Amino acid sequence: MAILTILHYPDPQLHTRARPVAVVDDRIRQLLDDMAETMYANQGVGLAATQVNVHERVVVIDVSDEHNAPQAFINLEILSQEGELVGEEGCLSVPGVYDNVPRAERVTVRALDRDGKPFTLEAEGLLAVCLQHELDHLNGKVFVEYLSSLKQNRIRTKLKKHEKKNL
Repeated sequence: MAILTILHYPDPQLHTRARPVAVVDDRIRQLLDDMAETMYANQGVGLAATQVNVHERVVVIDVSDEHNAPQAFINLEILSQEGELVGEEGCLSVPGVYDNVPRAERVTVRALDRDGKPFTLEAEGLLAVCLQHELDHLNGKVFVEYLSSLKQNRIRTKLKKHEKKNL
């Protein structure tokens, strides 16, 4: 396994729409394993392939208390959503930034697992939020785009300063 490089906002590659996975094979399973290792190394609960500059519809999520139960979602799509909640979100591609984002409270999703088998899942709470957040990444959207232009500009400036400081 390998720890992959995470793209940081406002990298234009984060706005690339991911293409569906045609075949779930060893390459995709290796990507899932590498993404999970990357997510854990960065103390995240979810990671979309777009965030590691792979533009395929692949997501890993682990909302377990022990952080030892990664779930794979390939070709993720939301079938239904209900309710609304607004909660603070963060993102591995936008380090150190947290803000409130409106999301559906419950979702039903369809995806393929790491063996290519289709499944449907009903989720609520943190898992529902993570699924929506990661699906946004696959569609080329970063959570800060839900915020005002003023906040987006402040975040962009903050991250650019941080990046320059670390060069």
